[in-house]
Amino acid sequence: MKIRWHGHACFEISDGKTIVTDPHDGKSIGIAPPVVKADIVLVSHDHFDHNCARIVKGENIKVVNTSGSKKSGDAQITGIPSYHDEVKGEKRGENIIFKFVLDDISFCHLGDLGHIPEDETLEKIGKVDVLFVPVGGTFTIDGKKAYSVVQKIRPKVAVPMHYRIGGLSLSIQPPELFLKKAKDININKVGNEIDFEKEDLSDDMEIWFFSL
Repeated sequence: MKIRWHGHACFEISDGKTIVTDPHDGKSIGIAPPVVKADIVLVSHDHFDHNCARIVKGENIKVVNTSGSKKSGDAQITGIPSYHDEVKGEKRGENIIFKFVLDDISFCHLGDLGHIPEDETLEKIGKVDVLFVPVGGTFTIDGKKAYSVVQKIRPKVAVPMHYRIGGLSLSIQPPELFLKKAKDININKVGNEIDFEKEDLSDDMEIWFFSL
C-alpha cells in the first residue's frame, strides 16, 4: 500500500487500484499541480481547490462526489454527509466524508470538514486505520478541533492536511497548532510518500506528517 501527498487535501492511495482524493489544479492555489493517474477520484465538495477531477489521468475514471455506499471492483466506498461550516452548511455548504477500504485497510478522508462530527456521524465512520484530517482553520476545523476529532475517531494513523505550506495562496494556518495539541502522539515525518502494510500499523496511534 502506498500513500502519496500532492498538497492540500489531495492524496494518492494505491495498491493495485488507485484512489485520488480532492484533486486541485495547483496554479489556482499557488502550488504544483498533481501528476497522477487513478481509477477512482473522490470529491468531497464542489470548490475549486478540491474538485479538479479533470487533472487526474487514466481510463474509465470513476468520479464519486455524492454520499451513500458504492463498490468499485474491490474498493468499498461510503460517502457520509457533513458540513463545510459550523452552521449546517449555511456559510459554505455541505461536505462529504469518505470512508473507503483497500486491501483490508480502512481509510477516512474528512474533506473540508467545518465542525466536530455528531455522535451519529462518528458511528457511521466507525473504526478507521488511516484518517486524513484538515487542520488549517478558516475554511475547516482548526488544529485544536482537529485534535478533538482525532481523539473521537481514534484511528491508528492520523494524517494532517489542508494547512499552509510554502507558496500556498489560501489564508489558512500552518500545522503547528495541531502538532502542539498532539504532542502526546508519536509523530513520524514520512516525506512525500510512504509504503506500508497493514501489519505495520501500530495499536498505539501515531501521526504521519507529509511534506512536499
